[in-house]
Parts: sequence; C-alpha cells; structure tokens
Amino acid sequence: MSEEFTPQMYRIRVGGNLDPIWSDWLEGMSIIPEQSEAGCLSTVLTGPVADQAALRGVLTRLWDLNLDIISVNRIDRNGEET
Repeated sequence: MSEEFTPQMYRIRVGGNLDPIWSDWLEGMSIIPEQSEAGCLSTVLTGPVADQAALRGVLTRLWDLNLDIISVNRIDRNGEET
C-alpha cells in the first residue's frame, strides 16, 4: 500500500525571543521574533512538519529550551490558520 504524504505547514508561537540559530535544530523552521504593542516579546516559528511525530519532536525541543508555547496552528495552502 503506497500512499504519498505531504508535510503540513505549522505556525508555532512561543513566549520570549528565540535566536534564529536554532532553526536547524527545530526541523528548519523559520524563526521570526515579534514584539506586541504592549512590548511583550514572542517568536513565531513557521515551516513544514513531516508528521505528528515530528511535530511532537519540535514541541519537545521548545519545552527543553524552557519556552512557553503560546499557540500551535496548522496553516492551509492559502496561508490561513486552520
């Protein structure tokens, strides 16, 4: 049984500032720091994730870095969060 699988795109927001140097360790996700109008720092990670096990791996690595996970959203082909 051969079934082709396309990785899903995810957007993960964490509290604090994560240096983009961690991108390779986090499955090659793009890392973009943001600051809210209130001055709170957060970081947005965006990229394809092969499967649920890989997503769990990324989330575990963020936990290992002691970062607060604010949100995890799958992104559709139009760039919209689902």
